[in-house]
Amino acid sequence: MRQNIQQHRVVVIGAGYTGATAAGRLARRLRGEDVSITLVNAEPDFVERVRMHQLAVGQTLRPRPFDEMFAGTGVELRLGQVTGIDVDRRTVTVTGAEGPSDLEYDTLVYALGSAWNTQGVPGTTEHAHEIAGRDGALRLRDRLAALAPGSPVTVVGGGLTGVEAATELAETRPDLDVSLIARAGLGDWLSPKGARHLHKVFSNLRITTHEHTTVTAVQADRVTTTEGDIPAAVTIWTTGFAVHPIARATTLETGETGQITVDATMRSLSHPDVYAIGDAALVTGPGDKPLRMSCASGVPTAWQAADAIAARLTDTKLPTISARYFNQCISLGRKEGLIQYVTADDRSVNAALTGRLAALYKELVCKGAAWGVANPTMGLPVRRRRVTADRARVTATAA
Repeated sequence: MRQNIQQHRVVVIGAGYTGATAAGRLARRLRGEDVSITLVNAEPDFVERVRMHQLAVGQTLRPRPFDEMFAGTGVELRLGQVTGIDVDRRTVTVTGAEGPSDLEYDTLVYALGSAWNTQGVPGTTEHAHEIAGRDGALRLRDRLAALAPGSPVTVVGGGLTGVEAATELAETRPDLDVSLIARAGLGDWLSPKGARHLHKVFSNLRITTHEHTTVTAVQADRVTTTEGDIPAAVTIWTTGFAVHPIARATTLETGETGQITVDATMRSLSHPDVYAIGDAALVTGPGDKPLRMSCASGVPTAWQAADAIAARLTDTKLPTISARYFNQCISLGRKEGLIQYVTADDRSVNAALTGRLAALYKELVCKGAAWGVANPTMGLPVRRRRVTADRARVTATAA
């Protein structure tokens, strides 16, 4: 009898910032003859999610095809929607142009991410627009382009996404009547300097702010709130994110949010052959606080998972990458920005960068994030290691 060592099959589902980074990083750490890396995604190119507010107002984004980003790496792109996962049989059901098919894996990297969160508010799904993904941003772009001057547009949500959407729209379309509804105070999480600058920009762009206001319903031509009705020819909903529901339909252990519970290496607590990264993972950060759903949180989890998988397959030292925060980068249109410096656990400090320099800083961060997906080891040379026999799939065949 002899042993036939087959490739270890790694399947990465979701090709956002985290999934694409993890796939590329793994490909640069392991030998192609020892592993196969399949990246499953519904679209053939990378979507810069942090720029969806720009796309929604009609700006053209640079195309980033995966076949160019992963050229020569050995990463295979599988186009299709993930419609099912059986973590006990180790299969992923992918539905593409030719219908559903099962994809087997030895290691699964779950990076399906998140979508908009309607918070269960009546009428939101039927009447509001979202910018959590490209399809939603494109639908909103078409709707905004059809609006007559003076039409009211209401942004619901006073967080980073809402602030960026409202300022981008008001700068691009000064002919529209833009307003923002915030459940708390506008920029109340910022430092005094940061909050003052945010209010100044909103004033200069003539954005009406409804603070300490809760939305109770969305209709085709207005938003109903605790303070009364607010006219809205278009409602843009930005009240946070909800994770993809498919994890809860499996036997994976998940938290209350539906995120997969993981250890410090991003490995599932219930299924050691599954790793969860980005918005899909329930990760404890500094101060024992869960990391917020963001690119800043997600990319370090992708690095950690990829490096941990490579280490376990090659019997090398298991690395640890600590995820922490440094700043919150906020674009306020193309001409203004706000960089709020924060503690490791994401609490604002007194220091903040504002104005044109902050806008340039944010633009560099966005470009750097996209560059990092194509260069997941940050341009540093790496050694592709052999997978040990006891870590690969080994089958017995006749001599």
